[in-house]
Amino acid sequence: MSTLTHESLDGPRRQFAPQRAPQTVALYGQGITWFDVVLVLIFMAGLYTAYTIQISANVPFPSAPAGVAGMVLLWRRRRSITTNALLGFFCVLFIYILSILLAPNLTFLPRRFNGLVQLTYSIAIGYGLFLTIIRATRRQIAAIFLTLSLLLLAGCLLESYGGLRPLSDAVREKLYSRGLYENDLRDTLFYGRPRPKFFASEPASVTFCYALFMFVWFVVSRWSLKFYAYLGLMAVGIVAMPGPTLLLMLLLLLPYMLFLASRRNGRFNPLRFTQVAVVAALAGMAFIVLAQVTFPERFKEASGGQDASFFYRIRGPAIAGVDAIKNLPFGAGLTGETYIADHVVNLYVQSPGYSVKWNMVHPASELIINYFWSHWLYLGPFFGIAAIAAITLWLRVLHVPSPAFCWLAWAILGQASGAYVGPACWAVLFMAAAAAVIHQRPDPQPS
Repeated sequence: MSTLTHESLDGPRRQFAPQRAPQTVALYGQGITWFDVVLVLIFMAGLYTAYTIQISANVPFPSAPAGVAGMVLLWRRRRSITTNALLGFFCVLFIYILSILLAPNLTFLPRRFNGLVQLTYSIAIGYGLFLTIIRATRRQIAAIFLTLSLLLLAGCLLESYGGLRPLSDAVREKLYSRGLYENDLRDTLFYGRPRPKFFASEPASVTFCYALFMFVWFVVSRWSLKFYAYLGLMAVGIVAMPGPTLLLMLLLLLPYMLFLASRRNGRFNPLRFTQVAVVAALAGMAFIVLAQVTFPERFKEASGGQDASFFYRIRGPAIAGVDAIKNLPFGAGLTGETYIADHVVNLYVQSPGYSVKWNMVHPASELIINYFWSHWLYLGPFFGIAAIAAITLWLRVLHVPSPAFCWLAWAILGQASGAYVGPACWAVLFMAAAAAVIHQRPDPQPS
């Protein structure tokens, strides 16, 4: 008589049960196919253009190319999704569901639910992008994002000096039914010429994506001279596409130095941290100095409270966000600008940094063009902290070595981008997470 053992009982199950996804990041990095590369490029094009299809009066399909590509990427990586990772995703969504139910004035619940749908969509496609990037080799990701950065650089130079502007403007008029940039005169006063848009709706999209793409390349690259190349390409970028957003590339050195470069063999090293903290501090000081030297007129206007763009992107959102932390424990709810618009307007006009010469922006969603402060406005301190904690735990489940690196990079780039429930906000977080995984992943040894 045969003896029943755990092995004999589990044998048939193992034969027919679905294979579990790899549980450690060491098993990733085997490379992605050309089709995956194309999908990643389409995703980046969606972030860059922010091309939105209006499904109905109240239901947009934001960054449609990124949405389509992200869903396909998520489907292709479905076997890489572990049970714990899926549970983490649902825990994050549960926090946001509670936030819209407990936010004040339930008459705004339909709008908040619409925001929840957009947020779920954005996180899902960002997760699909993350799973694809960590599957790629270091060389593949470095090549993709360096190529994209150089493409933007060349395109902006051609638009400014090579006669590409008429074609770019014609394409932009076809792509964007609204939201086209109309401040060329102001740019001429600040920078001596209109800033290039290179098929994007506004110059800020160009500089934001250039900073993001360059940063991902910088984090994953093993090139010994990458630090100098990064600073050099930032300097060339300031010439080709002038704008203060590019100075954020200096601030992005802080999370890299503090949370990734300070590691040795995948572990935090206090001595290394002390050494790189000095470089990080120098980068922070250089940011302040360069802001005054590189863009003197823009810096003068911003510091004197005469720069409307700076106010609506940086100063104003900070005022509204801090006020929400103090007075709205559960926040205003996702996409809650309409609920709190009158209060935010009052805060703005009472601020010494606001000028009565400016026209108050419309619609209400344009009052806060900063996804970092939108987080606190929408969620308040209670759900704001709860969401960060839940996402941090999820990132740990996904084997991201330093969630702190991801959050700090996310917060820095949030000063140049709005739309908290949109794909760009969450793509930044997931791209930083994937770059951190690749940075800490050992390169395969030649056989």
